[in-house]
Amino acid sequence: MQQGLIPNVSVDCVVFGFDFTNLNVLLIERNFSLNGIHYADLKLPGDLMRLDEDLDTAAARILKENTGLSDIYLKQFKSFGSPDRLKRKPHDLEWLRLIDHPEEHVITIAYYSLIDISEYGRSQLVISDNAQWTPVQEITDLVMDHMDILRYALEHLRVELLNKPIGFELLPEKFTLSQMQRLYEVILGTTFDKRNFRKKISSMKYLIPLDEKQVGVAHKPARLYIFSNEVYLKTKKDSFDFSV
Repeated sequence: MQQGLIPNVSVDCVVFGFDFTNLNVLLIERNFSLNGIHYADLKLPGDLMRLDEDLDTAAARILKENTGLSDIYLKQFKSFGSPDRLKRKPHDLEWLRLIDHPEEHVITIAYYSLIDISEYGRSQLVISDNAQWTPVQEITDLVMDHMDILRYALEHLRVELLNKPIGFELLPEKFTLSQMQRLYEVILGTTFDKRNFRKKISSMKYLIPLDEKQVGVAHKPARLYIFSNEVYLKTKKDSFDFSV
């Protein structure tokens, strides 16, 4: 194991990205060979903590290393400490030995982050060579207990989306109401009638219409909006109802 690492505490990150079509998760490819057998599977970005880091610093470092981004939305949501969490499959344990990872009980602190990965948000996004975006509905198996971490992250995201304006972190600075509606539908796993959805969001004073419309689209250009955090903080409105 590398010097300067804390052997029994790690940080794993669920990085959500929205592209106007899907809610995606950033996954890292794990490739290794053992006894003539090649294994290729997927994991969440993560690492052991360093001696000079606190938890938030470690999570920010992991995100920077895998996305090239700093100062993005980051939320700690749960810790995972099952004694068998690193040993769900036989080759998980063998992989840990190959990378000189401690095989004893390791507790991980899980975070999720939100990134706009539409064409508008890709300019500063540089994912690592062994990383890929995968639609969340297509993810059926991950290493160790990472599927559990992903499920809890998605559950937490859905609850937060209904109570705080965090969805705007997944949208570009300027967006249409249809794009916003698609975001809520994808994350909540439902559909909204267009008129009812706009009625639901009509009380959001922090949703500011612009005197601008979409450009370069094949359909009739829609009006653009922005989210004003300043107005949100002034109104003290921290919840809204999206029940169907």
